[in-house]
Amino acid sequence: MNKQDLVAAVAKRMGITKARAREITELFFAPTGLIASELRKGGKVAITGFGNFETRKRAAREGTNPRTGKVINIKASSTPAFRAGKTLKEVVNRKRS
Repeated sequence: MNKQDLVAAVAKRMGITKARAREITELFFAPTGLIASELRKGGKVAITGFGNFETRKRAAREGTNPRTGKVINIKASSTPAFRAGKTLKEVVNRKRS
């Protein structure tokens, strides 16, 4: 499912227009949306029954340029991470009848 499919599914389930569903979807998932904004501030987003969004620090390290084989320095950075909640894991692992 891509973003367009998600918008269509939200519109269908809620009985609203795709334009309104897109606004709702963007509210959460856009680069300026609620989740990204909270992560940018260093916070976490915990959605009970679904999972947690958080940032993780990556230390500076050395890597190898795959094209040239030369050693390069990679700067320290923060990266977004998602950890699935117990309920989501159970739903995904539930066997189909």
